[in-house]
Amino acid sequence: LNLISVKNHLQVQCVCFRFHRKTKAMLCVLLSRNTLLSFSRTGLRHLERRAQLPRPASADVTRHRAAGAASFVPQLGFHTSRRLRALPAPLVFLVLKPAQKLVAIILGRYIRKWWAALPPNKRQQFREAAWRRRWHLLAGGAVLSAVMAAFLLTHLDESPVTGRTRVMVFSRESFMELSQLQSDMVVEQLITHLAQRNQDVTEMSSITWNVHVVDLPVQNAFIMPDGKVFVFTGLLDVVADIHQLTFILGHEMAHSLIGHAAEQASLSHVLDFLSLILLTAVWALCPRDSVAALGQWLQGKLMQFMFERPFSRRLEAEADQVGLQLAAKACADVRAAPVFWQQLELVEELHGEPPLPEWRSSHPSHQNRAKQLDRLVPQALELRANCMCPTLPEADPRAVFSEAMRHLVEEAREQQRAEKEKKAGQAGLITVPLPALQQTPPAPGPPVPLGVVMGPSPALPQPLTSK
Repeated sequence: LNLISVKNHLQVQCVCFRFHRKTKAMLCVLLSRNTLLSFSRTGLRHLERRAQLPRPASADVTRHRAAGAASFVPQLGFHTSRRLRALPAPLVFLVLKPAQKLVAIILGRYIRKWWAALPPNKRQQFREAAWRRRWHLLAGGAVLSAVMAAFLLTHLDESPVTGRTRVMVFSRESFMELSQLQSDMVVEQLITHLAQRNQDVTEMSSITWNVHVVDLPVQNAFIMPDGKVFVFTGLLDVVADIHQLTFILGHEMAHSLIGHAAEQASLSHVLDFLSLILLTAVWALCPRDSVAALGQWLQGKLMQFMFERPFSRRLEAEADQVGLQLAAKACADVRAAPVFWQQLELVEELHGEPPLPEWRSSHPSHQNRAKQLDRLVPQALELRANCMCPTLPEADPRAVFSEAMRHLVEEAREQQRAEKEKKAGQAGLITVPLPALQQTPPAPGPPVPLGVVMGPSPALPQPLTSK
């Protein structure tokens, strides 16, 4: 290989080699920081035409050849394309499935009309031709059957619980990805529904709402001041129905509508300015640096627990109130909002997580939030009725949840009593039965098991015009 020329253009090094002495064929290699491109002289000329670059003048070519360069390499720009995410196979199948049926219907109808339009002699000829080639047709059917059988046999799977043999065309990972896309679509539709039903709020139309579902087992959601809502899949696992999810999204939208982020930043700025005076006094009056450092730490903790966290809890309570109003105008069942915090408290207890004292947290406790929302439910129901929303079912989610909790407590107490009697019988002791659990009478409504409480509920009604 003979080295022809080496040129530098915008940190891109072009190295050209002549690898065939008779035909003078040339190979040009472009080296950059992250790219290695190779193409021949013909490909280089094609790139020149695609980029519509001006050809060099003859004098320039002569000057380059006189300098020892056998070819002129133009200055070209290269970039990497963005990553494209392929659609999951189940989603492609669901999209193509109606199209396949439509094609089959059109093809069958066309064959029927074509056969009906044939004269009798043509039909007889087709029958005779089919009979003469009957063995070919049978062989083709056998091959098709063998292919289908091989496909089914290679896609057999065993159920992990029952051990049942089943046909699995799509993998579990593909359907989990499809479920993630469906979750994104549901949350996006709820945000749009809430925005459409609350157009009377002046700030609603000035914010562009976007939803991002984050695949992490975190039971949380937050919003940026510009209207970008981030919902973690761990929170979606705790939500019982679409009404609770509507309230959660309304709560996050309320933060952005009211401008809580700017308000909290303003308070922090004021507190920082006032703390500078106290910090100066601490370091000026304390006799030693160690005592001054301790005083500075105490000052920070006092500012945090006396001002910052109580103010944050007040903003969260205000967002709960406004979010409940937004959900009510979106025709959601606002009675499910207090149940969500009761469910979250139950999940933490089942996981053995000790509750954080409210004075140490930036959010109100789950119990206090449920009580506050329970007090606001009558006003939200009245607002919902004024928006011409459909009538809610008689079964109150709060009463259903209380009934389910009562059944769970009774079953746990019965199990505990049976275990104690069993242990006492083995030791030869006499046991005294425990007193019955005193429960307040639940609200009217049929008893429903916990599985129904945590199960899905019907979708929200269609948007209606508010009064």
